[in-house]
Amino acid sequence: MSIFCLDEALYEKYIKPTKKKKSSAIGIEIEMPVVRLSGEAADEAVIAAAADGFREHFGFKVSSRDDDGVVNSMTDPVTGDNLSFDCAYTNAELSLGKGTDLNEIHGRFVKYYNYLQNSLAPLGYTLTGMGINPNYNVNHNRPVPNERYRMLYHYLHSYRRYEADGRYFHDRPDFGTFTSASQVQLDVTQDNLIETLNVFTLLEPYKALLFANSYMPDFPEYLCARNMLWERSMQGYNPRNVGMFTRRLNSIDELLEYIKTQSIYCTMRDGKYIDFRPVAVGDFFGLEKVSGECFDGGAYKNVSFAPESCDLEYLRTFKFEDLTYRGTIEYRSSCCQPIKDVMTVSALHTGLSEKLGELNELLESDKVIYSHGCTPDKLQDMLSKRTLPDFLDRQALSEQLIRIVSLAEQGLSQRGKMEEHFLAPLYDRAERLTNPARDMVEGLENGAPIERFIREYAIV
Repeated sequence: MSIFCLDEALYEKYIKPTKKKKSSAIGIEIEMPVVRLSGEAADEAVIAAAADGFREHFGFKVSSRDDDGVVNSMTDPVTGDNLSFDCAYTNAELSLGKGTDLNEIHGRFVKYYNYLQNSLAPLGYTLTGMGINPNYNVNHNRPVPNERYRMLYHYLHSYRRYEADGRYFHDRPDFGTFTSASQVQLDVTQDNLIETLNVFTLLEPYKALLFANSYMPDFPEYLCARNMLWERSMQGYNPRNVGMFTRRLNSIDELLEYIKTQSIYCTMRDGKYIDFRPVAVGDFFGLEKVSGECFDGGAYKNVSFAPESCDLEYLRTFKFEDLTYRGTIEYRSSCCQPIKDVMTVSALHTGLSEKLGELNELLESDKVIYSHGCTPDKLQDMLSKRTLPDFLDRQALSEQLIRIVSLAEQGLSQRGKMEEHFLAPLYDRAERLTNPARDMVEGLENGAPIERFIREYAIV
């Protein structure tokens, strides 16, 4: 593939979809830990059976089965709602088909959630609203047995080969099986694409304060360990594939050049995934051969292949603000929230997207966090931790958070759909400078059992 053709292919994939007329459609994905209340390792077969009962009850159609014939993804043919398992059967994901009203979307979520809870409770299991499965050190943490997750698990566990490249990796390559996110996709137009990426990048440190909910004792300094787990894994071998944009974007052309520096690490041939050392997209299509590994049904074997244009389909990035081929930006940095607050993430992003200019002005003139010589990505990491930097004024920080939430409320009010109530929990968090992870950790230190928070964060 020539450089010219690659430029054209990237434009067609990422930019052309943003030229369509903007809609108010919202796509929401909510991943939730499935927890065995006895504290024992979860039995994946029990969870899969409960999901199959869900499929029959709601009339969802089979979207995919794993290698053992177990249904691991199912979809409502009318709404597009989907129940699946992200990486492992202990991480259930409800993806709500595109809608225009957060209240209506929430109503569908509650219906599905209550059914699953009623099915799981007699079996000694529960869904809960946490960004880390509290039984992560007990569960088997096995990937769903299919091509994609087997490849991903193998790729993430290959990190020791690359430590000599000067990369720093943590020692939990199984993190994908026990981390849960709350993600939202919003349509973006070519006219506001660059501004949206820039403004929401500046917002990330504040979001870390509001939504941190992935505490794990392995990394006790973090209240939001989830993002760090992605960044310091093989997903972050190329830092441009993950996290934040570390410098301001100025144009569509600059964004496309940035995408060419992102890495591709897998593709498919003859229905089989191949993973390999990450290669920047701009270099990948100039190679004659690529060496990788493929599972042949019994073991991994070395294979080589020539790049083809269809390999661009397998460029998978995990930016906090990720431009998709659908003409949307997927906001990926937020942890799963306590279930009663499950719509806070989508409500904040939806409201602020309606007030992009005002949000830009607020953050560009920010003196609360952006006057101490720290970059946005450094601040995001700092504000993901339990101990806040001494140079930050707590009162000013709280007041700025309240301004941000208030601006989102104005944006939701402008939509005229009575969605503002979903932001109420964020005012309390902003006033107290807290988040679900901080509340839990302080409770645990005061003698509360983890079971209390598993149940409390499961209440709808």
